[in-house]
Amino acid sequence: MIVAFSVAPSGGPDASADASVHDAVAAAVRVVRESGLPNRTSSMFTELEGEWDEVMGVVKRATEAVAPFGTRVSLVLKADIRPGHTGELDGKLERLEAALGD
Repeated sequence: MIVAFSVAPSGGPDASADASVHDAVAAAVRVVRESGLPNRTSSMFTELEGEWDEVMGVVKRATEAVAPFGTRVSLVLKADIRPGHTGELDGKLERLEAALGD
């Protein structure tokens, strides 16, 4: 399965309109990268590929890593559940690029 997720704190002591969440996001991304699972981070989401339990475990730990940065945590998650397929984090992009080249 592939999961795309975004996690961010809110309600912290520095909850001003211009406050950045980059330290909290870095804590979450660190958890993802240390998991050893295939992953990719963009400006809005982190994508992660693996089996259901391992992926959801990483998402949970990443969410927990953000918790100290605020009084609540927002998690947005989208999943592509396709049993029996691996390597799709790159495979989907390769097929798209091939289609664009046609």
